[in-house]
Amino acid sequence: MSPRVLKRSVAVGLPLALLAAVAVAGTATGAPGHGHGTARVTGTAVLGDIPLGTFSNTLLPGTVGNDRGVDLGGIGSDIYPAGRQGEFWTVTDRGPNGQIKIDGAKRRTFPVPGFDPAIVKVRTEHGKLKVLQAIPLTTRSGAAVTGLSNQQGRDEAPYSYDAKSPLSYNPNGLDTEGIVRAKDGSFWLVDEYGPSLVHVSARGQVLTRYVPKGLHLTGTDYPVVESLPAILLQRKINRGFEGLAQLPGGDLVLAVQSPLSVPDTAAGEGSLNVRLLRFSTKHRAVTAEYAYRFDPVNVVDPSEDDTSELKVSSVVAIGGDSLLVEERTDKAARLQRVTLPHGKGILGSAWDSAATSPSYEQLADPSAAGVPVLRKRLVVDLGTVPGVPGKIEGVALAGHNTLALINDNDFGMTDGAGAFDAQGRLVDSGIKTVLTYLRLPEGR
Repeated sequence: MSPRVLKRSVAVGLPLALLAAVAVAGTATGAPGHGHGTARVTGTAVLGDIPLGTFSNTLLPGTVGNDRGVDLGGIGSDIYPAGRQGEFWTVTDRGPNGQIKIDGAKRRTFPVPGFDPAIVKVRTEHGKLKVLQAIPLTTRSGAAVTGLSNQQGRDEAPYSYDAKSPLSYNPNGLDTEGIVRAKDGSFWLVDEYGPSLVHVSARGQVLTRYVPKGLHLTGTDYPVVESLPAILLQRKINRGFEGLAQLPGGDLVLAVQSPLSVPDTAAGEGSLNVRLLRFSTKHRAVTAEYAYRFDPVNVVDPSEDDTSELKVSSVVAIGGDSLLVEERTDKAARLQRVTLPHGKGILGSAWDSAATSPSYEQLADPSAAGVPVLRKRLVVDLGTVPGVPGKIEGVALAGHNTLALINDNDFGMTDGAGAFDAQGRLVDSGIKTVLTYLRLPEGR
């Protein structure tokens, strides 16, 4: 089976410093209004209705038999400039999924189990988000990787749309999130299952999947390399890598979405301490690990009091070793600027051992314990900017002092048995995929 590429276009290199001014911009208040010194939305583009079965079967014929009325969505998992003004690379996540409670226990549902994650190139055009190209993610033999859970006992058991019938695990499955494009036209993605870093050819074939040491993922139809720190095995279920940035020299920065469950689930749920990793694409190895600390959840989102709702969803390179880091809940988000220091940070230290007590995740004041926490500065509070949608998962540079934001609409799905009608068709949430242009204030 050979993958098809929708509207194939010429590969181009991606500039990494389209928004150098961000690095020197003053803190944005994000207050309502359009005057000097405030952030504001300058434009939006909405993805139209594209039946998921049509989309998927055009790329890999026969993969989706019944799309249950679901349209293409989920492409807001991340966004990366495609070289031309208004054009971006995006990536879907694992596909439509939800949770239904059966006998008091939640089951993870995959209503369209044949769905294959895809890299999607889009362009903003007169208020619409137009799909220019789509690339399916495939194994070495050209088969769909799918978005299904990998390992029994480690990942959530997959079920049918109504949570009544178990589905098979698939070690090839990927829950893709962050995306960047290398100068040679290949892509780097991050995945929440492993968690893993995935190198993908320009045509979507998985070249190598880098996973934590000791994961023991077998049965894949592509190479798997255990080269990431073993401590990542303690990731919260479905909260692996979420953000990915490409530094000017080619190194990658990977962000774990949530604090690790070290030593246990309760520690991770109540922690503000998360980890970023630096990966050398030249040496194919992690060279640094950075300690990052969330603001309190009610600072990020005044309507939320559950610390476990905090996530890092996007990291964006803005020149040199500087990044924008997105801290968010589903309803609010703030972009912080950090500069990565020299050295390997906490990589290989006691904080990388699950036996260390208290763990890094348990520290109320990591700096006082000698942990070199990244210093950060607020750039913009997206929750206070009128017109910014909820659940922003992708952030990209889009021009002078301008960012492109994209939301994850979850394919129009909601949790619970009411997500589908009596005929098994989606009851759409009505939430659309929206690309939003955000103008930041000029430096002071």
